[in-house]
Amino acid sequence: MAALRLGLLLSTPPSHPSVETVVQLAPAALRRGFEVYLYLMDKGVKTAGDQRYLGLIDAGVKMSVCAYGCQRHGVLTTTVDSRVSLSGLVVLSGIIDGCDRFLAFT
Repeated sequence: MAALRLGLLLSTPPSHPSVETVVQLAPAALRRGFEVYLYLMDKGVKTAGDQRYLGLIDAGVKMSVCAYGCQRHGVLTTTVDSRVSLSGLVVLSGIIDGCDRFLAFT
């Protein structure tokens, strides 16, 4: 049986409570057997270098960051971890379409 897929979108700044919610939710979903896909856009791209988020990658979360959002919010794409996919909204559309569940933190 294939694992269920959970898509998460984070577009809030690092100071927003949703940042911690995603940090707690993603590993819980992994423990329950979900494949987890995380897309950071708008001000959410500022969490791309957060050690907690890099730890999510270590745990098995597949993370993508909006390249345009990085440009707009001053996040240098050269500093984004190589395990993070720099992408556009087509990838987000694919996550939404391909996941069994999708939660947006905006």
